Amino acid sequence: QVQLVESGGGLVQPGGSLRLSCVASGFTFAFSTYAMRWYRQAPGKERELVAGILSSGGEINYADSVKGRFSISRDNGKNTVYLQMNSLKPEDTAVYYCNAAFTNYWGKGTLVTVSS
Repeated sequence: QVQLVESGGGLVQPGGSLRLSCVASGFTFAFSTYAMRWYRQAPGKERELVAGILSSGGEINYADSVKGRFSISRDNGKNTVYLQMNSLKPEDTAVYYCNAAFTNYWGKGTLVTVSS
């Protein structure tokens, strides 16, 4: 059974940092063969792509709204993808989800709230 389990969310003040983790298990093929993505969904808004990383980690892309502040990385030995979020803003408040690209594998999400 495929599982993606996100963690690391919470309440943080504007300008603060959080690191999200997503641990994968049960994939048909090795985790290292999947490109991985982080999405987020704010209240009343559609889900949007935040960052993506290829299986090798060699190509990375970000939404314009998070460039320079967020960093995606992966540890294939731990079946884990990370999202380091710095200089957080109130508009980053959302539920963050990880996804194995081009599959229907999704986690249940972790809530990030940026507020003073």
